[in-house]
Amino acid sequence: MKIGVIGLGLIGGSMAKAIKHRTEHQVFGWDKKESIGYSAKLVEAVDGLLEEGDPSSCDMVIIALYPQDTVDYIAQNAGRFRKGTIVVDCCGVKSVVCEAVREIARTHDFTFVGGHPMAGIEKSGFTYSSEAIFDKATMILTPYEGTDLTLLNQLCFFFKSLGFASMQLTTPDEHDKMIAYTSQLAHVVSSAYIKSELSPHFRGFSAGSFQDMTRVAKLNETMWTELFLDNRIHLADEIDSLIERLSAYSRAIRDQDKERLKTLLKEGKEKRLAVDEDKSFE
Repeated sequence: MKIGVIGLGLIGGSMAKAIKHRTEHQVFGWDKKESIGYSAKLVEAVDGLLEEGDPSSCDMVIIALYPQDTVDYIAQNAGRFRKGTIVVDCCGVKSVVCEAVREIARTHDFTFVGGHPMAGIEKSGFTYSSEAIFDKATMILTPYEGTDLTLLNQLCFFFKSLGFASMQLTTPDEHDKMIAYTSQLAHVVSSAYIKSELSPHFRGFSAGSFQDMTRVAKLNETMWTELFLDNRIHLADEIDSLIERLSAYSRAIRDQDKERLKTLLKEGKEKRLAVDEDKSFE
């Protein structure tokens, strides 16, 4: 297959490298910054570049752009996709993208499957991309109802060939609901936590828990702002729910309610132990 990768940042660059070095497919890239495309070609992350991002020669196109940029790219290039081309995006939200391109894909007779590689690091950009970033990770797919099962099976094998350990098929809304909790809420909490007036004085008073809590505060604020607002209902609900739970701890501590505090901590411990028993977490 000839595979096009649109957007050669951390995820797109890693996709290109994994395809190039782990499969027999040809991979061609494009990035709005020409210098990044040339860098990808120079380090042999791609076999070549797609002129102006033209996908017409590709059997599969992987789009690693921000959500609105993804929708815009598909809309602007709808007539260029060959009949039957498989198009997969890599956005961290799915409903806004899948809903926006459903009719475009149907009208122009290409197959769109929403995707979200559950992998990444705190740094962004092609410089930090790596073919190994997807090792042991999960690839989430959110196909439209009625998508050909043989095609989905082929996609699963393809992404596993890039290093993904497991595949998760779900709906766009269920994806966004879960991601609000498992990913986006953690970034919000980390960002808010590090803003304490005590944070500049952490040296000598911190261990692993401080590092764990603050790691993802080193985010790309432009990208995460778009992701948060695209998933605003689910995420705001999770934030409000967390505030309620934290308030219960605060009240127990202020009231010196030893038994209530002990119960809250025990409940949290038991929830985490239940996660440990789920081997799919490993």
